[in-house]
Amino acid sequence: MKAAIVSPYFKTLGGGEKYALTFAQALLDKNWKVEITLYDRKIVEEARTRFGLPLKNIEISDLSKFTNKNLFERISTHSKYDLMFWVSDGSIPLMFSKKNILHFQIPFHDLRSGSIMDQIKFKRINKVVCNSLFTKQVIDKEYKINSLVWYPPIDVEGFFPGKKENIILAVGRFEKSMTEKRQDVLIDVFKTMVNSGLKGWKFVLSGGCSEGNEDYLNNLKKTAKGFPIEFKANVPFIEISELYSKAKIFWHAAGYGINEDIYPEKTEHFGMTTVEAMASGCVAIVHAKGGQKEIIEEEVDGFLWNEKKQLIDKTTNVITNNDLMKNMAKKAVQKSKLFSKQIFYDKVNDLIRLREIPRS
Repeated sequence: MKAAIVSPYFKTLGGGEKYALTFAQALLDKNWKVEITLYDRKIVEEARTRFGLPLKNIEISDLSKFTNKNLFERISTHSKYDLMFWVSDGSIPLMFSKKNILHFQIPFHDLRSGSIMDQIKFKRINKVVCNSLFTKQVIDKEYKINSLVWYPPIDVEGFFPGKKENIILAVGRFEKSMTEKRQDVLIDVFKTMVNSGLKGWKFVLSGGCSEGNEDYLNNLKKTAKGFPIEFKANVPFIEISELYSKAKIFWHAAGYGINEDIYPEKTEHFGMTTVEAMASGCVAIVHAKGGQKEIIEEEVDGFLWNEKKQLIDKTTNVITNNDLMKNMAKKAVQKSKLFSKQIFYDKVNDLIRLREIPRS
């Protein structure tokens, strides 16, 4: 059996790329032949290190191979595959493999979609899958469809609480992008807490930094100078796992200052790192936008915040109440299991076992 994973985004190697590559790994584990749209095998090696995925025997193909505008050549190419998993850039591809899955990881909107041509294209698609209920709500309204929600696959069994230290951790790409992680906001809040008397704690920021974003990272380092703040850029997956296991608190600020009704794409569409942190026994205190609200139940397994003062107050409450911290960390580990990689694998396995995939 042969599959193609088609995405225009693989170079960034963020959460969405981990989603697509984990789908690929699920097929590889079932002895499928899998191709992904990359121009450089070095990115595969980087993905193995960053995401902890074997990706053994995976093949690479050029994106243009699948986007050929010549209809007959496109049909000829696509029909060679038993399954295509296509990550949308907002447009609807015309797909011709035996089974066609379209995935939305971004809540695209206001694209004037829903044309007759789009409707024809959707008839070629067996399932439309979104990474969160938040994304689904936007996508369904935009394209007038009824998509499915497959939460991102988190290897929750691969994370575990270790010997905890007084560390607040943030994990996210260091870059100016559609979904900025707003590390600048978190640095500002931590500096305020230190200036107000917080002692014995350090703030660690980890994440990928792709070529062209070095200035952004360096500017963050400049603003953090003189404070107990550390940066871990482009570190291996195992080192990130160790950071999670040591940290007591996890922060996230994507979507800060954004009206999610107007700009849903600028919020966190789900929050894979939040789940990873929770699986590691961190108390997650994350911005109340986008998909994060599907992960955290306020004051049950974590905390949500809107304004900086709320982040400060809720963090201070956790730091000064050891029983609260322990109880919340325990509940976080339990909650994280709802987003396990095994649940995702089960969905993929159910999918490929079907001779014909019912349309959404």
